[in-house]
Amino acid sequence: MIVARNLKKIYGQGLSATHALTGVDLKVRQGEFVAIMGRSGSGKSTLLHALGLLDMPSSGEIYIDGVDVLKLKEREKARFRLERLGYVFQEYSLLGELNILENVYLPALCSTNQENHRKRAADILNVVGLGERLSHYPGEISGGEQQRVAIARALINEPGTLFADEPTASLDANSSKVVLELFQALNNDLGQTIVMVTHEPEDEKYVDRVIWLKDGLVEKETLPQGK
Repeated sequence: MIVARNLKKIYGQGLSATHALTGVDLKVRQGEFVAIMGRSGSGKSTLLHALGLLDMPSSGEIYIDGVDVLKLKEREKARFRLERLGYVFQEYSLLGELNILENVYLPALCSTNQENHRKRAADILNVVGLGERLSHYPGEISGGEQQRVAIARALINEPGTLFADEPTASLDANSSKVVLELFQALNNDLGQTIVMVTHEPEDEKYVDRVIWLKDGLVEKETLPQGK
């Protein structure tokens, strides 16, 4: 479970200060697929980066699976991110000189959980529908397939929570649908907790709950139609 209390984030100082988050409180339950939505500038990505320990809030508290993560030392935070959190972004950030299999198991080489990393990477690539493309290089596959490789890479260390920041923004409609259905399958079949920032209204149907931000605060929470 993720619990955030009174999260604030201020960029700059004095008259030029920007208040990106102004006191966010939220909970994400284990096994939940949550979307964070709102207008541009509402604080969506700032919130995701804070929850994912990619950026420090100015004040507030964040607990992930009972751990007061903002009180961890920098080395402890780095280890926590590597071994317990996964990230998928708009940019795939794959290494062109490595094949797909190598791109996926690369994070496992930095983890204490290195056992059978090649087999785990191959298994995950099979789950995301790329089991026949292990020896291909990023430049030899489509953008949608590259994003699926990025998702597989994010899963290699079996993270408790997967954070996704506009993961379909660079994809066409069909590739976006494939990626979102993959997220939904990971959530439904494997119980993967997912927190996703998106600006697309049609993405609501894939998630369990939508947290709407406005001016750096949680404005409301909604359930997709039929849930």
